[in-house]
Amino acid sequence: MTITAKQFERAGIIPYFFDERGVKKYACKKIKTTLLKTFNGNIQTNTTPLPTVKIFYQNQPYFLPFNLVDKKRSLTGTWQLQLEDSKKVIAGKIKTRGITLPKDLPLGYHHLQLNMVHSTFNCTIIIAPKRCYQPQPLLEHKKLWGTFLQLYTLKSEHNWGIGDFGDLKVFIQKFAGYQADFIGLNPIHSLFPANPNSASPYSPSSRLWLNIAYININQLIEFQENDEAQAWFNSDEVQKQLCELRNQDWLNYEKIIPLKLKGLRFAFAKFQQNITACPHQGFLEFIKKGGESLQVQATFDALHHYLSNQRNDQWGWDFWAKEYQDYHSIAVQQFRAEHKADIDFYIWLQFIADQQLAECDAICREQNMTIGLYRDLAVGVSANGAETWNDKQLYCLKASIGAPPDVLGPQGQNWGLTPMNPHILKQQSYRPFIDLVRANMKHCGALRLDHIMSLLRLWWIPKGDSAANGAYIRYPVDDLIAILALESQRHQCLIIGEDLGTVPKEIVSKLKNAGILSYKIFYFEFDEQGQSRDLKNYPYQAMTTLSTHDLPTINGYWRGYDFELGEKFGVYPNAEILAILKQDRINAKSKILQRLAQHQVKLDPEINQQLNSAINTKFIHNLQTYVANVSSGLFGFQPEDWLGMTEPVNIPGTSTQYANWRRRLTMNIEEIFSDPDIQHLLKKVNFIRKGQ
Repeated sequence: MTITAKQFERAGIIPYFFDERGVKKYACKKIKTTLLKTFNGNIQTNTTPLPTVKIFYQNQPYFLPFNLVDKKRSLTGTWQLQLEDSKKVIAGKIKTRGITLPKDLPLGYHHLQLNMVHSTFNCTIIIAPKRCYQPQPLLEHKKLWGTFLQLYTLKSEHNWGIGDFGDLKVFIQKFAGYQADFIGLNPIHSLFPANPNSASPYSPSSRLWLNIAYININQLIEFQENDEAQAWFNSDEVQKQLCELRNQDWLNYEKIIPLKLKGLRFAFAKFQQNITACPHQGFLEFIKKGGESLQVQATFDALHHYLSNQRNDQWGWDFWAKEYQDYHSIAVQQFRAEHKADIDFYIWLQFIADQQLAECDAICREQNMTIGLYRDLAVGVSANGAETWNDKQLYCLKASIGAPPDVLGPQGQNWGLTPMNPHILKQQSYRPFIDLVRANMKHCGALRLDHIMSLLRLWWIPKGDSAANGAYIRYPVDDLIAILALESQRHQCLIIGEDLGTVPKEIVSKLKNAGILSYKIFYFEFDEQGQSRDLKNYPYQAMTTLSTHDLPTINGYWRGYDFELGEKFGVYPNAEILAILKQDRINAKSKILQRLAQHQVKLDPEINQQLNSAINTKFIHNLQTYVANVSSGLFGFQPEDWLGMTEPVNIPGTSTQYANWRRRLTMNIEEIFSDPDIQHLLKKVNFIRKGQ
């Protein structure tokens, strides 16, 4: 059967795109045909008078036309609108080929029902604001600043070899003393406790729940009051393990996670004793609010642990026996009945993680931080985790997402993440997206969306194929931004969009008009003349930084250490591409040095634009204080660059070749904030941003 262009268009497969150089790139028909099959026929075709969902902006005309095959036909009947969180029902008769709703509808999610003689139709009506929330200081054009933490990299004398919420509390209290406005976290989504080496925070099992590895065990009363736990914890063997794990420069997840789980099981045993004597109302309320989603997450983790104890190759649900590959199966429900205590354990872990994150958020508020914590929402989920296990219809499991070839990734990027089907998302009235942003707006003042262009389009790749063999799939961008704005206002949560890479022009104005902050990397910013962009010419509605988790540290960038590693691990397709990238870096550094000299930034004689040239911490700090002058509303930098570190946290394009997501900081928290040079750096940045 011949597949037509109309079928590709209906599916949302975009025929071409413009790359970073403005060159038009077409997707070949073979790739488009393969991607069409990944939808499994689940493509939006509305044949009813009402759409599944309709979004209106506040204070705009609310007219909902009927979808009629016969355009001359008029429908008869009545309609009623049930307002969200209200018993109020608004009703009326159908008089035209559509419904005119009242002008004063409140923001929120309302249920419309169309009643005809022989049929009833339903539609979710969403009334949204046009802009996302911004705190008052940003509305007043003030300049805010903060830092970005890979939470797991924090060192202390008390954690169990991985940075935790206890470390975060200490970090907040010390950092807030410099009048900082925010602390950004890596994604803290749920990973795979039964598979500790699945460590990437950007490849989660589920984005709806938390990574239990961040629980601070030492603070738990149940752990402190359990005599057996204390005897185990204080034994020479365990103390020796903890000492070794704390002192290592790289995280050893294979030893850390099982050790923490054992400690947490001791604490849970004590919790069970206490709850038997006196029910814990907060825990019961948490279970009620978590609903089926919480049960899915806890069941997945318990079942994964159970199966992994029997075999070593149980990486995710697609490796499990067939009867366990769906949450709703009879075998899984039988497992739930027989292993209730294990499932309760993982529910309790989510409860504790949520409590401890809330405590960190509360400290930010007590310290009067303007934004406080900001969280990071990964662009997708692992194909074999809890989120896909529960709703296989929503996800296209035969595709993965990534990015086409560009300057940063000459071979393209395949992130191994599974995309949501935009048609099913709409059929479900966007409920999965609403739940997702709500879950990630808890206990924070801002939310960063990784690869925010995914609201408009995503690069889909047939599973197992090269990243270059993909095509863009269209998403309902206006509807998704409207929902984001509604939830942002409700949670008073600032939205930051990571808009790096190939950014289509059509989304730039949409994000700006919606009050979403752009994301600017100093090293990528050059003006029309090819010069390093003057800091006063950066957009205000943006967050500017020098580096991210996917880029080299300042030291690594200046030395070209990322090229050394990329060449070592086969990131570049050939020597010619690498040579071009190296020359581009030399040119960029030359332009940056010119701009620094123009602004009287102190430079040591040996600092130059060549690769492999040594730089010192003084220059690194001077560069950070220079960029702190940026006109953007938010400026952020990372502890790695306070410390002058070289090793990156992640190398895009690698998986097992480099120890991604394992590199720790070179100083513990106390040492960082006791360092005179770092103290001077933080004070100076605060003075630059606020004049204080």
